[in-house]
Amino acid sequence: MCGIIGYIGNNKASETIYDGLRRLEYRGYDSAGIAVVDNNQIICKKEPGKLSDLKNLLLDTFPSDSTIGIGHTRWATHGRPTTFNAHPHGDCKNSLMVAHNGIIENYIKLKKNLLAQGHKFVSETDSEVLAHLIEEKYTGDLKQAVLDALHEVEGAYAIAVIHKDHPDKILCARKNAPLLVGHGTNENFLASDVTPILPYTRKVTYLDNLEGALVTKDSIEFFDLTDGTPLSKESVTIDWNPVAAEKDGFPHFMLKEIYEQPQVIRNTIGGRTSEEEGKIYLDELGLTGPEIYRTQRIIIVACGTAYYAGCVAKYLLEEMVRIPVECDSASEFRYRKPLVDQNTLVIGISQSGETADTLEAIRLAKQMGAKVLGVVNAKDSTMTREVDGLVYIHAGPEIAVASTKAYIAMLTALTLLALMLGKIRSVLTPEYVKEKISELKVLPQKIEQILENTKPIQEIARKYINAKSFLYIGRGVNFPTAMEGALKLKEVSYIHAQAYAAGEMKHGPIALIDDKMPVFAILTKSDLYKKTLSNVEEVKARKGTVIALASEGDEHIQDVADNVIYIPEVSEVFSPIINAVPLQLFAYYVADFKGLDVDQPRNLAKSVTVE
Repeated sequence: MCGIIGYIGNNKASETIYDGLRRLEYRGYDSAGIAVVDNNQIICKKEPGKLSDLKNLLLDTFPSDSTIGIGHTRWATHGRPTTFNAHPHGDCKNSLMVAHNGIIENYIKLKKNLLAQGHKFVSETDSEVLAHLIEEKYTGDLKQAVLDALHEVEGAYAIAVIHKDHPDKILCARKNAPLLVGHGTNENFLASDVTPILPYTRKVTYLDNLEGALVTKDSIEFFDLTDGTPLSKESVTIDWNPVAAEKDGFPHFMLKEIYEQPQVIRNTIGGRTSEEEGKIYLDELGLTGPEIYRTQRIIIVACGTAYYAGCVAKYLLEEMVRIPVECDSASEFRYRKPLVDQNTLVIGISQSGETADTLEAIRLAKQMGAKVLGVVNAKDSTMTREVDGLVYIHAGPEIAVASTKAYIAMLTALTLLALMLGKIRSVLTPEYVKEKISELKVLPQKIEQILENTKPIQEIARKYINAKSFLYIGRGVNFPTAMEGALKLKEVSYIHAQAYAAGEMKHGPIALIDDKMPVFAILTKSDLYKKTLSNVEEVKARKGTVIALASEGDEHIQDVADNVIYIPEVSEVFSPIINAVPLQLFAYYVADFKGLDVDQPRNLAKSVTVE
């Protein structure tokens, strides 16, 4: 998703903004731009391309020492990556500039009306409509002009606005797209997420839906977008370390974040368990005992990697809690007229807490009377403010577009949730919970064993960098692991990969098997090991090439697999957590050996805040 940063203070705006844009690169983008107010005129520079290639334009030779400005990294939704389509966008008189995240759904209607009134457009974007609409409404009061313009807008937006007649203020507003302001000393900031302003301030205020702010270097005034009335809002202090957003000697953020996963598990467990008493403590859960007992059905809604974490949770919750569980893509749940009532618990999963489809899904569920629980990484994100209860995953900032440590943290948190609910509903014995808490606490050490020797995974990855397509297969709780493994390979290596439940191979996919189609099989120790092994033998009988993920000590697997990746043995409940790590490494090394941009895969964005 596109990124926004704004600065007003005593320092050179272009330098602070460029630094912020660089820290927003992880979100994915195809162009960037900076606009400032200088001596009552607008100066704007923007181009398609990577920031490293635009440094001279946006920083070294930026023709202004202005101390107020806005910047933007764009990921194309309307219009090609061109100079004209890059943000910020201006009006006919070059009197104002707007940076916009989101989608204006009625932009065609608005554009036709503005064209009829004589406005001239230079881009193919929906965002440019905002600049002309504010220009049309402006009579000297910038705040009122923004309010009047937004009253005509349908869709999602986070916007930052500067005007040549107001060199001392930035206007910002949001609806269904994240935005926050950062509080400094003799300087203030605004941004689409906290990462770009962490080096300057830890004190931030998150805007809620239909809220705006007027930002000067010495003050921040919040207001309601419906009528402009002032709002009183609390600030929060961010506890993330800015160093966590740097590579720390790793060649890519993705690899760094894979290596952070043992500590992420420890952080997510935190003080939430009592091994001695066999108890799980999820303090933000927000569900009473009667509400937990009343629950007759659970629906999990999420997108992408978070969806696959939810698919794992379906197996765990049904086994440990004995409640029917559905796992739904949030974009499908929204539109299929789901059957939800007060006895339904809906669990929304999102790393950013800003995923548009997931937010709309949980809003729909709440309207239908369900209790809604959020599993989320980003504190104070939109999701955290709209759900009835929370399970934070404590992954910290994740920079690489392809999610790794957030996925592991989601699985850890969801496992804790399943253990807790199973204990409360008397499905699980205290002895079982004690045993699982004990095993969970040593799981990070077992993952560290994998990370200490990745050479076998690298060697196998190098053999298959020219493959055109992969099949991933797994069964039971590790069928979602196969789906996540295939997704990782697709995301970062651009190799087509498809996951199947291994038992479904005979029902169609086996027709694809030949000596050019590698099959990655999840074959760690489980109740379905022999069944999955039979499916792999079916592949070998058709001259397929097999890469197997197996538990240490499994010597038989070498008789049916061409390549084996061995990992420490764990109980099946925890196997999706440890099994994900070698699949992440395999995808990473394939992409790296192919010379691809691992952290910023083409066409992808970190946080998808539009439908």
